[in-house]
This record gives sequence, C-alpha cells and structure tokens, in this order.
Amino acid sequence: MTTPVLDEKMDILTGLQLVLRKAQAHRGLSCGLNAAAKVIEKHQAQLCVLAEDCDQLEYVKIMKALCAEHNVSLLTVPTAKTLGEWAGLCKIDSEGKARKVVGCSCVVVKDFGEEHEGLSVVQEYLKSH
Repeated sequence: MTTPVLDEKMDILTGLQLVLRKAQAHRGLSCGLNAAAKVIEKHQAQLCVLAEDCDQLEYVKIMKALCAEHNVSLLTVPTAKTLGEWAGLCKIDSEGKARKVVGCSCVVVKDFGEEHEGLSVVQEYLKSH
C-alpha cells in the first residue's frame, strides 16, 4: 500500500485513492454490483468507480446505465486488484504492504467523509470532464 505524497500536485488516481481510503474509514463504500446498484437506486451514491479490466461486458453496461440514469459521476481505474486494494479489500502486513488483495470491479461512494485535498482534486476533475 502506497501512501500518497502530498507535497507535489496530486493527480486524479492519487486523489481517488485518498478519497476511497477516507470513505472506507467513514463506512461510506459499497463494493460489488449488487450493493452498488442498491445504493445508486436509493439515490445515495455520490461517485461510482469501475475497473477497466472488467471482462463482463454486461456488468459494465449495467453500471454505466445506472450511473447515467441517476446522474452519478463515473470514474475508471486500470485494474480490479488496484480498486480492491484502495477499497480496503486486502490484508496489510507488518511492512505496510498490501497482501491477499481481492479484486473488485465496482465501488460506490456514499459518504466522502471529511474534506481533504484528494476530494478537491477528484471534484475538480469531475467538473472538467
């Protein structure tokens, strides 16, 4: 697990990693298709994150359609393992490295937690795209 460096200008993936960590700490994440769809349908979702390497085309279509229908912002990350690690679906060893990472194709943020630099970076990115 890498800790984002806050000294330099934060990129979108580093900001997203920080947002997911803070949301997890505030119990504001839902992982997986079923849980994510429930949160989106209840209009509680603030952000949806999909893994680009998801091989089930129907899964991706469903999530994109739900997000479009309910006006939920959608971001993508390169791999499901990365998304799983950022969502806390792993064990952290004594050296601070992520072990036994479980892949996750979809994560929905219900609660961002407190304001922080990562959240500002993600919100600016979403406004510009």
